[in-house]
Amino acid sequence: MQFELKALRGNEGIATLTLDAIDAVEAVAQAELRGYSVISAKVKQQWSIKSLVRKNKFPLVLFSQELIALLESGLSLIEVLETLTEKEDQPEVKKTLSEVIKHLYEGHNLSYALEQLPNDFPALYVATVRSSEKTGSLAEVLSRYVVYESQMEGIKKKIVTSSIYPVLLFVVGTLVIMFLMLFVVPSFSHIYEDMGGDLPFMSRMLMKWGQFLDAHSKAVLGFVVIVPAVLVVAILQPTSQVWLKQKMWELPAIGQRLRLYEMARFYRSLGMLLQGGMPILVALKLVSGLLQETRKENLRLASLSIQEGNSISTAMEKYDLSTPLGLKLLRVGERTGQMGEMMERIALFYEEETIRWIERFVKLFEPLLMVFVGLLVGVIVVLMYFPIFELAGSLK
Repeated sequence: MQFELKALRGNEGIATLTLDAIDAVEAVAQAELRGYSVISAKVKQQWSIKSLVRKNKFPLVLFSQELIALLESGLSLIEVLETLTEKEDQPEVKKTLSEVIKHLYEGHNLSYALEQLPNDFPALYVATVRSSEKTGSLAEVLSRYVVYESQMEGIKKKIVTSSIYPVLLFVVGTLVIMFLMLFVVPSFSHIYEDMGGDLPFMSRMLMKWGQFLDAHSKAVLGFVVIVPAVLVVAILQPTSQVWLKQKMWELPAIGQRLRLYEMARFYRSLGMLLQGGMPILVALKLVSGLLQETRKENLRLASLSIQEGNSISTAMEKYDLSTPLGLKLLRVGERTGQMGEMMERIALFYEEETIRWIERFVKLFEPLLMVFVGLLVGVIVVLMYFPIFELAGSLK
């Protein structure tokens, strides 16, 4: 979600920043990494219809891939950016690239130029580029970032793909049940009312529901339309999304998997920065925004422990920032000096475990949902037709 911040930096005066972040704390951390002193931070309200339509983001991965290809062909950075600007058709992207080029011509380095456009270039990307300026291997570092984004996007696509069928099944089942309860049951209630006679208890309850709907049809239909619309609008609000995320983290099974996915992002980002040559303490500060509030404090304490001379594995173990397998790999990395590579292996293990859990959950949830919807529809149909079955039996 987007946050609006008022901040100071040097002699520039009060500036208003709009940043994408998970929560206000992460937004403040992003601003502070750019050298700002934050005065206030609040959720940017999005009430208009236009704001509900997702704004086209800067194509960061495509930009990085094109930048890598042109840099490896021997062009200078300025020539590469000018080439990308000339071939660009989208005005917003072209404007962003022109801003970057302007800062480069003013004598600033690339990381500074990207830092001035926080809505297009996240803090992690800027940090990645900054680490390459010390080693002169921009193409190599950007290649790691592209791999990082591809891995994260792959997990997101897996989650979305796995959830399409259950969501579709739930929506169709709900529509069928609503059709039966709102249109079919009232019609049957009229038939049985005219027939008279005793009905089974559950059938009588169903028929009374049909009579109630028939007597208050406009109010019920209005309720059915208005309530879902209000729920959708409420869910789209940033504060509601924050509340829902917090509740999901509190669920035992789902919260555990969310923490594992969080650890995957944390270690992959940290490994990428370390491989780019960034010091561990600076890298830990940069990736702190990827953690929940409770773990941010643990990470701060772990950073202090590392600063005091303790090993990374000891600090991570003491402040519950890894798993037993992760700790073993961290110790291997400390012995071999390949800490960045080990952290990426930890992230890969966490990602694979998350994907396996999603697949198992979907395979179990889909048939259970089908059985539940089928039983509910079947019970409604049987209760509607049960008096007819009894009447047919009495005629025989």
